[in-house]
Amino acid sequence: MKNLDIGKKISWFTKNYAIVVAIIVLGIIYSFASEYFLSFRNIRNIFLQCSAVAIVAIGQSLILLNGDFDLSLGQIVCFTSTIAAWMMKFHHVDPLLASAIALGFGCLMGACNGFLIAFCKIPAFVATLGMQLICMGLARIVTNAAPISGMPKQLQWLGRGFIGGNQYGIPFSVVIMVVMYVLFQFISRRTRFGRNIYAIGGSSEAAYFSGINVKKTKLIVFSMAGLLATFGGLILMSRLDSAAITSGLQYEFDAIISCVIGGISLSGGRGKVIQTLFGALFITLFFNGMTMLNVHPFIQPVLKGMVLIGAVAIDVIRNKR
Repeated sequence: MKNLDIGKKISWFTKNYAIVVAIIVLGIIYSFASEYFLSFRNIRNIFLQCSAVAIVAIGQSLILLNGDFDLSLGQIVCFTSTIAAWMMKFHHVDPLLASAIALGFGCLMGACNGFLIAFCKIPAFVATLGMQLICMGLARIVTNAAPISGMPKQLQWLGRGFIGGNQYGIPFSVVIMVVMYVLFQFISRRTRFGRNIYAIGGSSEAAYFSGINVKKTKLIVFSMAGLLATFGGLILMSRLDSAAITSGLQYEFDAIISCVIGGISLSGGRGKVIQTLFGALFITLFFNGMTMLNVHPFIQPVLKGMVLIGAVAIDVIRNKR
């Protein structure tokens, strides 16, 4: 009888957290392929690289759970990080104020997406693709297509600071990432707002007739996603000590892949925010191993595309079941 209970628990775990099993298996394979993979420095580097895109993926998770998607998050990362860097570098704006202004821009752009989709009934693909192009153009105007480097020392802790020293410390950005996932997991599962998101993702019409303000909820969700994308951009800018038009490149796709691999359904209303963290870790781990094994960088986008298609195929099969 005990063996049966253990079997059920294992079955439940592999069904709901198959991505964790995949991370463990991939880690074992890479550890045999490279003696440096399991070093503390490399493991810490994986989490450090993951932190920015994982935070962006929280916003994408909320949008997917709400039954939509956002193709502009990567370029929101780009524009808001470049505008913050531009203010600090060339106009000597206080880093805290520059960051706050950048966060305001990100929230505004997310709100524009939400307004166009919820109130103007423009399809999410068109609205967010348009915002992607707008942000891309604004970033080029601000930077003149030239990278901005040499950020103020006050921001170094955000992307390059460590708790416990540089040698064996834990990156601040990783701690922030974990705290934000715990927070948004709680919001999505334990609050009325979170339950409204799931309800709208399941059926927006049913949610409307049950008394949920669908338009307002969508507007807030997209605004939060823009805010989170900006925060991820600030962490990325701090870690790289620069901002450029390539910042956040393809983050929107990395975020979607992280969500789908983590178990969030593209059809909306199913999945958990916390699982997206494991999806982001898997993607970062996968390509970290590819780099350590000297896989040609031109091949890596091909592999990423295959992972995306595979993740969507799994989601389709899961929904049919």
